[in-house]
Parts: sequence; C-alpha cells; structure tokens
Amino acid sequence: MAALLAAAALLAGCASLVGRAGDRLAGRLGTVILASDDPATVRDALPAYLLLLDAMLIEGDGDDAGRSGLLFAAAELNGAYAGNFTGDDRERARRLAGKAFAYARRGVCTTAATLCARIDGDVDGFAQAVADAPPAQAPAMYALAAAWAGQLQANSDDWGAIADLPKVQALLERVVAIDPGHARGMARVYLGVLDSLRPEAVGGRPERGRAHFEAAIAQSGGRNLYASTLFAEYYARLVFDRELHDRLLREVLAADPHADGYTLTNVLAQQRARTLLASGDDYF
Repeated sequence: MAALLAAAALLAGCASLVGRAGDRLAGRLGTVILASDDPATVRDALPAYLLLLDAMLIEGDGDDAGRSGLLFAAAELNGAYAGNFTGDDRERARRLAGKAFAYARRGVCTTAATLCARIDGDVDGFAQAVADAPPAQAPAMYALAAAWAGQLQANSDDWGAIADLPKVQALLERVVAIDPGHARGMARVYLGVLDSLRPEAVGGRPERGRAHFEAAIAQSGGRNLYASTLFAEYYARLVFDRELHDRLLREVLAADPHADGYTLTNVLAQQRARTLLASGDDYF
C-alpha cells in the first residue's frame, strides 16, 4: 500500500512521464500479481492499485492516445478483481466488470478506430470489422474480448447483454487465428468455455470447446491449471463425463501451482477444483 501511494505521489508530480512510467508500473505489478501464491494478499492489495490507475486515467484528463497500455492494464485488473474477489456481491462485480469494459473500449478506440466504431453496431458489421483488423491489433481485440466476457458473466441474468456473445466469440476467434498462444493460451480457454455453454443439440459446439481446452493445456505444457479446471467445469459437466471431470480436477489438485506466469491463477484454480470435485456427486 505504501509503495503504491508513493508511486502515485511521484506520478502526480511528473505528468509528462505518466504514460511511460505507468506502463512500466502496470507491467511490473502484473508480473508480481501473477507470481503470487497468496490470493488473499492480492485481494487486499489490488484495490489500491485500481484506484491509482483510476487517478491516472481520469476521463477528460488529457488525450487517451499513448495510454492504451494503461487502459488495457486497468481493464484486465478490474476484470480480474470482479471475477475472482467480489464473492457473492453481484452488484460490486457488475460495477467493476463494467469499469473494466469501459477501459478496454477506450483502449480499443485509441488503437483500432474502425473496430471501435462498430462495437455498438450489428453483429455482422462488427464481425466484418474484426475480420478486417490487422494482426497488430490482436492485443487490443483480446483485451476487449476478455473485459466483455467478464461483463457478460457479471450480467448473466440480462438477456440483452448476452446477445453480445457472438461479438466476443468473433474477437477471440480472430485473436486465436492470428496468435494461437496469445495471453498464455487464455484466448483459447475463453473459446473453450463459450463453445461448451450449450449442448450440441441446441447449437453448442462442445467438441470444439474440448479442442480449445486441450490446445491451451498443451501450449502451457500442463502448467495452466485454470484451463484444466474450466475444462472439467464446462465441457465435462456439459457432456456428463464424470470420469474426465474427476481426472482433470484430481490432476489439478495434485499439481505444483508454482509456474512462471500462472501461479496466482493456478492457486485460484485449485480452490475452484476442490469445490467442483466435492460437488460432483450432486451434479452427476
């Protein structure tokens, strides 16, 4: 906390360096957070950094041009907090997920004007803009897709919001087509979840979802335990494969969570895996 407040004071006095210093700070904090094996510490410390980012990104305080790195960092961390640390407080999750999406949208509008202009349009027009986006825009598309998916999850009871799922799918499929291993394979994990939301009989594509999960796990050399946990939760439960479900979760629980770039998410995955395994008898 003290270190973050000191950084805020320093940046407040060096406005001309906010973009560069902020990007470096965002990158370093992101690395430290992902390396943590103590989710409670991250949960308690992260709000201070979120407020720092808010202070650096006050809308109207200068041009967003050149601040896309900070905007995407703010989107990622607000989304991560909303999805992992808000517990049963649905209203708080909605607020933070909405803020994450707003930051991601601002970031896209600084780097991909054509895509930005189609966000609120019809699905076909948006999908065409995504298809036409150059490969260099993959990070922006992924940041928007991840924040958008988090917002939809936080508003899962809003059918109007859920209607945007095809736009999220289009973004993720384009990112994977450009860079299959993007974001440590998490683009494929998101696609695995989306393709496993419904049975094949009603339009789902669970076997394609399985392929995405398996590809993400293989890309990480088995270190991405969240991919395995979500594979069990979404695919194995959807197709009622108890053997696969339990095997995946036991492998997650038996694994060492410490892995470069995955430690925090692996610890969270193990927590989720314990709950899923314990509820298996009730589900199956």
